[in-house]
Amino acid sequence: MKISLIITTYNWPEALNAVLESVKMQSMLPYEVIIADDGSAAKTASLITKQQAVFPVSLLHSWQQNKGFRLALSRNKAINKATGEYVVVIDGDIFLPKNFIKSHALTAKLGQFIQGTRVLLNSKRSQKVLSSYKLPSPLSTDINNRHNTIYNAYLSKLCSNFFNHCYKAKGCNMSFWLDDIKKVNGFNNDFVEWGYEDNEVHQRLLNSKLKGLYMRFLGSGYHLYHPECSRKQLNVNKNLLQRTIDEKLTYCQNGLKQATIID
Repeated sequence: MKISLIITTYNWPEALNAVLESVKMQSMLPYEVIIADDGSAAKTASLITKQQAVFPVSLLHSWQQNKGFRLALSRNKAINKATGEYVVVIDGDIFLPKNFIKSHALTAKLGQFIQGTRVLLNSKRSQKVLSSYKLPSPLSTDINNRHNTIYNAYLSKLCSNFFNHCYKAKGCNMSFWLDDIKKVNGFNNDFVEWGYEDNEVHQRLLNSKLKGLYMRFLGSGYHLYHPECSRKQLNVNKNLLQRTIDEKLTYCQNGLKQATIID
């Protein structure tokens, strides 16, 4: 299976560098890595150029102009560059344990997409990870969602479950077949600022009769601490999500195909 790993980022090159280092340490490397950059300054581009010289797989930089928070559009532009058959999406603040990519690859099945879990690191622990590129012990006192540190294939098979709603969506750790995301036209570019763009694409995938698997005890990402994003567009975005739910939409009119012509 050729896996395209998409990593979102915006003006936090220190975190992106740590995440890229964690990709290098994977027990199973992705086929390619694409950075979905929502308008970062030159320091991020410089970092990516340096990593490209030593990276073990193809490392691409998908950049768009900084016109505010346009995560959905940024992801779509990166997906349009993907050449793998399966896509894993993480955020640029998700440090990966060594079996992360392997977990998604082994769990992937036709007719389903995957929602992964995360471990939350506090500010102090995040700084340690940024400087050492090492994961904390499951017994550390400076982490939350401690149960997600467990890596066990048997427990995962026993406890992972299918879901039929979009409310647990977290785009920081999800995966799907490239053909499936193309059929629903990707993320909805109408979502700007933070909130519900992940839920909405989940809902369209579910509406298109795909199964959503909540993958437990495999492939958790470690979330580096940062202040929360602005919620100023939350109600508008929530209304967009509600329309998808009410009308059982499977396709968005402003998505992957349109991303190729939006500046």
